[in-house]
Amino acid sequence: MASELRQKITDDMHAAMKARDAARLSTLKMLLSAIGYVEMEKQKDLSDDDVLAVISKEVKQHRESVLAYKEGNRPDLQEKEQKELDILLEYLPAQLSTEEIEAIVAKAIAELGVSGPSNKGKVMGKIMPLTKGKADGREVNAIVDRLLNA
Repeated sequence: MASELRQKITDDMHAAMKARDAARLSTLKMLLSAIGYVEMEKQKDLSDDDVLAVISKEVKQHRESVLAYKEGNRPDLQEKEQKELDILLEYLPAQLSTEEIEAIVAKAIAELGVSGPSNKGKVMGKIMPLTKGKADGREVNAIVDRLLNA
């Protein structure tokens, strides 16, 4: 059984085709292709959680590309990547604010009763399932570092 999220992306792709929205159409085709590759690799239909993982990976790659094009002084390519990133973000759950991430990390540190950078792995192991798909891993990592070193 195909995931509901994959079906929504397919339906949105067809709507973009009818609306002649080239940017959305190409972005959704790229996303469905990435999902298809993972399905072939795993030799099974993906669940919604698996599809979210693929979308998160694509979002991460697009964020890195936006930064690279900005640093490389390529505003044309940066703008294209940013548009694709904005379309991909529509399919992820609402993103956590910095304050919400800090609260999750602080709670995990308190529950584990740990301090210092040597316990980063324990804290990350506890909070990553809570923030998966809802926050950028680099931001979570930076907050964990900051709070453990405080």
